[in-house]
Amino acid sequence: MPAQDPVQDKAPAAPVGGVDRFFKISERGSTVAREVRGGFATFFAMAYIIVLNPIILGSAKDLYGHQLDGGQLVTATVLTAAFATLLMGVIGNVPIALAAGLGVNTVVALQLAPRMSWADAMGMVVLAGFLVMLLVATGLRERVMNAVPTSLRKGIAIGIGLFILLIGLVDSGFVTRIPDAAHTTVPLQLGSDGHLNGWPVLVFALGALLTLVLIVRKVAGAILISIVTMTVVALVIEAVADVPSWGLTTPKWPGNPVASPDFGLFGDFSLFGGFGKVGILTGVLFVFTVLLSTFFDAMGTILGVGDEAKLMDEQGRLPGINRVLFVDGIAVASGGATSSSATTCFVESTAGVGEGARTGLASVVTGALFSLALFLTPIATMVPSQAATPALLAVGFLILAGSVRDIDWTDYTVAVPAFLAMVTMPFTYSITNGIGIGFITFSLLRLAAGRGREVPLAMYVVSAVFVFYYAMPALGLT
Repeated sequence: MPAQDPVQDKAPAAPVGGVDRFFKISERGSTVAREVRGGFATFFAMAYIIVLNPIILGSAKDLYGHQLDGGQLVTATVLTAAFATLLMGVIGNVPIALAAGLGVNTVVALQLAPRMSWADAMGMVVLAGFLVMLLVATGLRERVMNAVPTSLRKGIAIGIGLFILLIGLVDSGFVTRIPDAAHTTVPLQLGSDGHLNGWPVLVFALGALLTLVLIVRKVAGAILISIVTMTVVALVIEAVADVPSWGLTTPKWPGNPVASPDFGLFGDFSLFGGFGKVGILTGVLFVFTVLLSTFFDAMGTILGVGDEAKLMDEQGRLPGINRVLFVDGIAVASGGATSSSATTCFVESTAGVGEGARTGLASVVTGALFSLALFLTPIATMVPSQAATPALLAVGFLILAGSVRDIDWTDYTVAVPAFLAMVTMPFTYSITNGIGIGFITFSLLRLAAGRGREVPLAMYVVSAVFVFYYAMPALGLT
């Protein structure tokens, strides 16, 4: 007989006080102590995003060569995470925390920004958030989700994971681009000259090993522990060794670790400016890519955390899910409005659930901790990319491990599109391309197999739009 959840095994106690009644703490078989403990666990499990998101966004340039300020990005990342997580706790009443999404921030940094200004790119993120809220309000979000087969969704998720992995390897200097002057068809090489050398690369290699060892040993907060440890190592190396360059960030103690937050990026977005740079169709596809990058990931996280917390009803549905999904849409839009990229639900929330969290009070605690971190910007901005990018290696692996088994490899009409989606993203350095190729091949292969009626109309429409998108250069429309 399977072991029962000790939290759920007891009859619900009578609520004690207004907080208990508001969050339904006793009703869900939890306690205030468990909720507080869970809120702390979730914060420390996902606090790495405070460092990682500014590094990903801050390393990219927009069409005009502008880069976002690191300190301002830390402020935007932290405050948006605090706002969205507090909102999820109060309105959604679930133990789910939110922050800038890994994957969608690479879309913004590497696909949108190089084609337009940062303000234009963030405006498209805001539009994607509005679309999420519209889909929720009209009841279409779950219907749209069901239009994409599970196997293809998992293939897209794996592709994003592989893309994140490649970005981590490149940003750390573990692999570098071979210049065109070398006249070779091989695009990448190990290290800067075909070999691993230099202190920064050593910091990354040790950080990657430490992260993976901690994950294997199931240590809570493994990614954050690794980032902190390797930052300390980098500080020591910078103090005693002659390091020509660390890249974007040199690890030096800032002096005063506390500083006032810099809100310089807040409100710096243009809703429709990007369409004037790339055209209507490309702009729509960019918004669609941002939407898709957050859409399914958030839905899967919400349902997964809800199931882990034993919050699902007899039909496997999460009560009040529309409120949760609407808050997720607000989070996406607010991420664009603050220039921190789309904010979405974090699967690391399961760390808090594992500590007994069952209600939104845990999210309130996590949000409050993010608010405190708002004043520690100098510490976050001294972390070198070599100490932070091992997290991308770990996240890429965890995405693949959690998704690859759910692909139906026996049905080639969906397995092949899933495979093409996952490999196209890292090989073309584009999430949009992976989604487009996956959708098109799925529609065509189902038609070729005489199973065209199994493809939802929405999938045919989107596939046709992608076909036209790829044909635009040949038609002289770009």
